[in-house]
Amino acid sequence: MKRPSRKQWLVGAAGIIVIVAATYAWTRLHRTGPGPGFASGNGRIEATEIDIATKLAGRVQDILVNEGDFVKAGQPLAHMQVQTLIAERDEARAQYQRARNAVASAVAEVAVRRADLAADNALVVERSSELDAAMRRLARSQTLAVQGASSQQELDDDRANADSARATLSAAQAQVAAARAAIEAARAQVTGTRSSVDAARATVARIEADIADSELKAPRAGRVQYRVAQPGEVLAAGGKVLNMVDLSDVYMTFFLPETAAGKVGLGSEVHLVLDAAPQYIIPARVSYVASIAQFTPKTVETADERQKLMFRIKARIDRELLTRHLAMVKTGLPGVAWVRLDPAEPWPPALAVKVP
Repeated sequence: MKRPSRKQWLVGAAGIIVIVAATYAWTRLHRTGPGPGFASGNGRIEATEIDIATKLAGRVQDILVNEGDFVKAGQPLAHMQVQTLIAERDEARAQYQRARNAVASAVAEVAVRRADLAADNALVVERSSELDAAMRRLARSQTLAVQGASSQQELDDDRANADSARATLSAAQAQVAAARAAIEAARAQVTGTRSSVDAARATVARIEADIADSELKAPRAGRVQYRVAQPGEVLAAGGKVLNMVDLSDVYMTFFLPETAAGKVGLGSEVHLVLDAAPQYIIPARVSYVASIAQFTPKTVETADERQKLMFRIKARIDRELLTRHLAMVKTGLPGVAWVRLDPAEPWPPALAVKVP
């Protein structure tokens, strides 16, 4: 067999050296980072999850979406059966109409009581006139009786008539007071029946709101992850029907030691490298830095122990970028988050932004 020439041997050796050097460079970069101005932490892509649940207990009538479907804000996702609510609404509407009729009846009663009061006032005037005439007749009888021109019987009759007229006037005045009290009672009844109308109207509005809430809608745009329930199942109040994720609110949570976390501020640049797509470098920004350390020893006495203090960091991906690539967004993907601690430090070419 022909032995390789010296030139071929040198080319092969150079290739091996390049591969080893590249491997070493990547390993060193992955392990230690591009420099002291950067820090990294492992994490997973997460998104805001939303449980679509029923407000009231009931049976699931239908589900309009499947797992993996993209939905828009306000889009109907499922319906709960509402036959019972419709019956309750019809009953409440009947009660509302009855309350309105009661108001009309009470208003009419007030008018009747006012007419009675007017009649009673007229009667008082009449009785007052009768009493005045009886008192004058009595005065004349007394004068004539003193002069002997009238009998004692006539005087007694006129005195009895005056007393009767006075009693009749008192009865008429009492009747006026009763009529006024009846008017006040009728007015109170009007107020009560109007309150019943308001209560019945509120009941109708509440039931109609429950009927509207029985149509489960997407609170925001996103993707359906799971169908927790199926049509025909009976759920308690708050029972979950679907689970969806808001793909415009995607972030990676990772941890940094306190020496690095102390230099990270809100809005700091972060570049994400996902294990599933290492060819892309995804830009993000720090949206949360924990104020309390985790993985903290019970007693921190030495510098080495203090290095174990880890702080949770959240880096949020730009919404516009996510909107352009909704079909590609997946949660749960592991990766590495690189944080630039020194704003003046340029990003190395290996960590420059590369998006699809």
